[in-house]
Amino acid sequence: MPIEAELKARVRNVKDTRERLRSRAIERTAVYRDTYYDRPGQELTSEGRELRVRVVEWDTDRRVLLTYKAPAVDEASGSKPEHETRVGSPEVLDEILHGLGFEHHVRLVKHCANFTFTAEDREFTATLVTVPELDGTFLEVETLVADEELTEGLAAVRRVIADLGINDDDLTTEQYTDAVRQKRA
Repeated sequence: MPIEAELKARVRNVKDTRERLRSRAIERTAVYRDTYYDRPGQELTSEGRELRVRVVEWDTDRRVLLTYKAPAVDEASGSKPEHETRVGSPEVLDEILHGLGFEHHVRLVKHCANFTFTAEDREFTATLVTVPELDGTFLEVETLVADEELTEGLAAVRRVIADLGINDDDLTTEQYTDAVRQKRA
């Protein structure tokens, strides 16, 4: 089962972090339009699970992804097993999920600058993220690992983050969904 070994941080110096990332990889910008689903009693959320439909938009490309995330296997980082597949129509999928009893939990938009690179013999994706409703810029750094590699994978992610000039005080486990819902309340 693939686990997304991921850490997220608030970025204090966006220009410096972006330049460090650009020295490692080509920047690819995209807009993510995320819809999170749950049952009326918030069953998934209360169990730490997520069901998301993401529409990723580049200049001339569009991709729709259905993602299920199991509960966190590492509380300190919030890393979760993730299962994702490409689908055709977000509108049809929305109808299917509503028909199965799911409702919209939260919708949000993320503006992302993605960088994919290799370090320590692993492939990493680093993403600079802004959410229009939230203050500041975030950095997500992830690598996919097997269950038995999680500790090693998170250590590698930590080293990459440190190389990007981010310190441990900037790390956060706050979820965008929670922050956006709180801002809207």
